[in-house]
Amino acid sequence: MDTRFLAPLLDRPGPWASVYLDTSRATQDAADRLRLRARAAAEQLTAQGADDYTRDAVARHLAAGPAAGAPPGRALFATAAEVVLDVPLATSPSAVLTNWSALPRLAPLLDHLDHAPACLLARVDHTGADIELCDAGGRRSVGRAVGAEGPGRGHRSLPADRHEWHYRHRIENGWARTADMIARALARHWDPSGAALLVLAGDPRERRAVRERLPEHIRRRAVEAGRGTRDRGGSPDAVDAAVAEARDAHVHRHLEDTLDLFRAGRGRPGTHLAPGREAGPGQAAEGIPAVVDAARSRRLATLLLAVSGPDPAHEVWVGPAPDQVAVRRNEAQATGVRRPLSARADDALLRAAAAADADVLRVPAGGPGPAGGCGAVLRWATRSPQGTAA
Repeated sequence: MDTRFLAPLLDRPGPWASVYLDTSRATQDAADRLRLRARAAAEQLTAQGADDYTRDAVARHLAAGPAAGAPPGRALFATAAEVVLDVPLATSPSAVLTNWSALPRLAPLLDHLDHAPACLLARVDHTGADIELCDAGGRRSVGRAVGAEGPGRGHRSLPADRHEWHYRHRIENGWARTADMIARALARHWDPSGAALLVLAGDPRERRAVRERLPEHIRRRAVEAGRGTRDRGGSPDAVDAAVAEARDAHVHRHLEDTLDLFRAGRGRPGTHLAPGREAGPGQAAEGIPAVVDAARSRRLATLLLAVSGPDPAHEVWVGPAPDQVAVRRNEAQATGVRRPLSARADDALLRAAAAADADVLRVPAGGPGPAGGCGAVLRWATRSPQGTAA
């Protein structure tokens, strides 16, 4: 999960009202159902001790929601009579979830957000490409690349034999120029799009030619999909399926690669040690004390949470700043926090990860993740004064 969208929550002191609820409009009585859910959320917040002003701000915000085109669910975070962040969810919460606490209740986002990355889709043929951005909101056009259309692709009858070589050469030159133009257009759109993945669809020969011409940093993020032509008769469902397959595969690879790094860092001994010296841990942390220490020193590169494990619900102590987190109250006080507040470990660590611009990954139940459900890949391993890993 890219945590940058949580930035509005990082500089407010709280306490926070957090609300997760189903906001889909798929049924005829959806509006009535939403009003009942909003009322239930307000009643639950009141019972949990929320102030009237913040509770009413949540109620007003929900009442002003769109009558159509609503997402399956929404997560609202409010404090001091203001809804600070409204997050559309990819899946509907099964029940209204509310929380009034020192920190925003962030961990349920891991279950309800679309974790697949935004991607650029280029549907390529010999005349150019249609370029679309695909994300949680669907597919939308961001541009086109129009190349120099040659006299054909070699599928029609060839001219007289003495002209055949020139004819084929003209076709190849025209397609090479078109592939160059498509690759340049994709390079222009790449950074502004925020995409993490490029899907090239169309004829195998044409998409490979475009891929070969891409800048290296984009080529590493490119995958090819057989489905998804520019033909008017092409199936939109086939395009959507190709994109979904590529995005899901990217998520799976990213999780597996990160878990490999975690396992290697957890089990790897320190490097450059003198003979007989005891090796320290590698560039990974496992368990609440180790991960909290890494969060406090802003060493989190990727936070790993298995929501079914016991560690995410562990109590920690926090201060106003995201990196003010400790396992024990007196530890928080020792770091300068005058009035430490109790919080769940998962919410405190998610806040710290967002402040450190770290990635967050949900580890599926039963997967080969960190023992207890909490771990991290670190930006660097700690070092003792003697230079050994610690």
